[in-house]
Amino acid sequence: MAAAVRVEELLAAAAAGEREAPPGEPQPPPQPRGVSVEKELELEFDLGNLLALDPNPPPAAGLRGAGPRREAGLRALARDNVQLLVAQLWALPAERAGGAAGPLVARLPEPSCRLPREKPPPRPRPPTRWEQFARLKGIRRRKRSSLVWDEQWRRRWGYRRAGGDPARSWLVEVPAGADPEEDQFAKKRQEKRERVARNEFNRLRNLACAHRAATTIPAPPLHPTGHQSREELGLAARVARVSTASLGRFQPRLPKEPVELPPRGRGGKKRRFQPVLGDLAAERGRQLELLRTMNSKKPALDITRAVNKQLREEDAEAASAKGKKRGQRGKRGRRQQQRPGRGGKKSGARRQQRPAGGSAGGGKRKKA
Repeated sequence: MAAAVRVEELLAAAAAGEREAPPGEPQPPPQPRGVSVEKELELEFDLGNLLALDPNPPPAAGLRGAGPRREAGLRALARDNVQLLVAQLWALPAERAGGAAGPLVARLPEPSCRLPREKPPPRPRPPTRWEQFARLKGIRRRKRSSLVWDEQWRRRWGYRRAGGDPARSWLVEVPAGADPEEDQFAKKRQEKRERVARNEFNRLRNLACAHRAATTIPAPPLHPTGHQSREELGLAARVARVSTASLGRFQPRLPKEPVELPPRGRGGKKRRFQPVLGDLAAERGRQLELLRTMNSKKPALDITRAVNKQLREEDAEAASAKGKKRGQRGKRGRRQQQRPGRGGKKSGARRQQRPAGGSAGGGKRKKA
């Protein structure tokens, strides 16, 4: 039996072209393999996934044990299967990509084997507020053409759309009942800014809702089935225990059940009640404080309201002071404009008063 096994190993090594040289002699170079490979059973190919399935059993002699002989046998087997797969790819219709000088490419058929995903499929996007409203009201989206006729074919939306941007038009009609002195161009620009801000706010709100929906951990399913496992029964028992107001702190436990602390930060706000029998002095003080607050004529101080009122008063004072400064600047300008005329009046009055008191020269002689 040992001799027969030895003969099989020699035949397999000779077929692979990797017979070991005798001790002391150099290893011969590997012989090149041909492109034609013979198999007892034909391989199953899935060219869409570049997959080849070999139903032939591997040679037992070449894969027995561990060492360089086993590695060489695996490489030879992989090389033959890849050669058959490449031959199938060359049998597909091919064409030149990018012209006559481009590379030769082949169009792969549809894959026949369904491979598992590496990652879970993405979650569906939560509907926006408009999509929820449309579904509630039964509004269906109708596809309209992107071009409309406006003395020529123009786009319905976007730059240079049909009708133009009302905020950029050179002529705006004053609506009936509007103030004729109102600037309609400024009004159009303000309405456009409000629409843009509203759309941006709605977009950010939808993104926030989608982010919360993506980060929220869904609750485990607790639907009853015919045969529930031990883990499912334990999960149902834990959920039922912590569904009370005390989060399961006073619920009886099953025998040999481990004690688990209640989850923190995931429950609602706990209500705390004062004991019925306890500190009577503290209870009397609370009741007196309540009666004092009810009988007091002074309302309770609202810090937020008081701070807002103070800020409004400061803003009003700053605005009034700024208006006064502007008024003073206007008066100063008018005074500078009226200064030559006012100086002429004074000089005229002096000239009118000089004859009564004497001439200018006489005045100077009196001072002297």
